[in-house]
Amino acid sequence: MPREQDVPADIVDAVFAIACRSLPVDHAYALQQAIQEVLPWFAQEPGAGLHTVHGAASASGWMRPEGAGALLQLSHRARLALRLPRQRLHDAAALLGRTLDVAGWPLRVEKVTARPLSRITTLFSRCVVLAGAGDEAAFLATAGNELAALGITPETMLCGRVTPVATPACTYQTRSLMLAGLTPEQSLVLQRHGLGAERTLGCGLFIPHKGIGDLRSRSD
Repeated sequence: MPREQDVPADIVDAVFAIACRSLPVDHAYALQQAIQEVLPWFAQEPGAGLHTVHGAASASGWMRPEGAGALLQLSHRARLALRLPRQRLHDAAALLGRTLDVAGWPLRVEKVTARPLSRITTLFSRCVVLAGAGDEAAFLATAGNELAALGITPETMLCGRVTPVATPACTYQTRSLMLAGLTPEQSLVLQRHGLGAERTLGCGLFIPHKGIGDLRSRSD
């Protein structure tokens, strides 16, 4: 088993319990803006990123809603998480007790815990933005080149279908990406660095995943 002291402590996920009944499926920009109203430093902080809020897993029979006005129905187990330098945890606590307006939906931020990065060697990102990566083959090729530049060589890469992330300036066409067969050291590098652009829109952040499967069937 990996020792806890082997995991760098300078970057962590600040995981907030929330009270929120519903959010738009594509809520990244609205949530980013609501967070920045309380944490004005968030957009400029190197290493900072936003994990968007997600509903129940598809393994429980839940299917991701489709359409421009589709809503996520959230349970009490839903969480808001920010990837942050550890020294920003105290500053991020300014969110506690606030009710954020996320595209007209209230999201109350409650208690927070710090979650360390993981040495698990299979990682998953729900949304990755890569310049010039149109179709699946181009996306995987670009991802492979960017990973190689970080010294990361996964044994397996699988990408999912295109998911739009809309902002007033443009709509990013993102894909999910699963990587397997990393070393523990490569896993930590990728979690700390991320891949592609738009971290504070929830893109390019990687989380541990227990196994590998067909991402086209994953809808959470």
